[in-house]
Amino acid sequence: MREMHGVDPQAIPPEILLSTEPVVLRGLVSRWPMVKAARESAQAGIRYLRMFDQEATVGAWFGAPEIEGRFFYSDDMRGFNFQPQRLKFSAVLDTLQAHLGNARPPAVYVGSTTVDTCLPGLRADNDLALGAVQALMSLWVGNRTRIAAHHDLPDNLACVAAGRRRFTLFAPSEVGNLYVGPIDFTPAGQSISLVDFAKPDLVKFPKFADALEHAQVVELEAGDAIFLPSMWWHHVEALDSFNVLVNYWWRQSPEYMDSPMSALLLAMMTLRDLPAEQRKAWQGLFDHYVFAADEHTAEHIPAAARGALLTLDSDASRVLRARLLKSLNR
Repeated sequence: MREMHGVDPQAIPPEILLSTEPVVLRGLVSRWPMVKAARESAQAGIRYLRMFDQEATVGAWFGAPEIEGRFFYSDDMRGFNFQPQRLKFSAVLDTLQAHLGNARPPAVYVGSTTVDTCLPGLRADNDLALGAVQALMSLWVGNRTRIAAHHDLPDNLACVAAGRRRFTLFAPSEVGNLYVGPIDFTPAGQSISLVDFAKPDLVKFPKFADALEHAQVVELEAGDAIFLPSMWWHHVEALDSFNVLVNYWWRQSPEYMDSPMSALLLAMMTLRDLPAEQRKAWQGLFDHYVFAADEHTAEHIPAAARGALLTLDSDASRVLRARLLKSLNR
């Protein structure tokens, strides 16, 4: 995996933020006061977070010690092996602090919580300058946890603020080797790999061996960061009794564009079960109008008549959305 040292956190080069490959940025946030406190001790890191706590309510996951930090489905895959709760952030910190010396603690995890809502004022001294990128800054806190391999639509710059994390990454093309679970019943909104990375069952999941041959693995210390491009699969392990990750999310597309997942779900409903020859015909149309579309696709049509074949803006997208909703609600 590509690694860079000495990148200025106030002047991150655009080629990093636009990369289509992962990039490790060693020491990017090493000067954050939050990182310095956590390097002193877990207790000092917790005390630092408490300075900004205003009793915000957060969503947290709690799992029994038996799950060994792996948040996943229940054995019958009709539910999950953890309990989600809404509680004060201070209560989460209390739980983490109470189990710092426990060799087999319950698993505790707070994921994707907006920093400005949870800990207002924290980013005044713990932030990055991302130039023109309009990013959402989120917080992830917990103890030793394992988050199953999944992908996200936004680009992601993840900064380790406390503890250590191991990232195992796979290119989007590895999806067929990762044995991905349901897309409409997931722990947190994204489909996840069903493989237990700590003890992969290669009899049940034989193609996972091929995925491992192409995996990119890196361990990050507090102060390090990693850029994860959109749609890259990532399995994340928090390795210490107190871990904090701060990440920045953004999309390289206008806000009015809907999620491509909507198109995937609609395609499953309308195309997947067609006869093979019809699916092949539609695959050709998708290639022509979507995946291979360029300035020549509609050049034979007068500009005034191109409609949806023109580059879409917010108004044109709104018209198409209304047309689609009308069709779906018939």
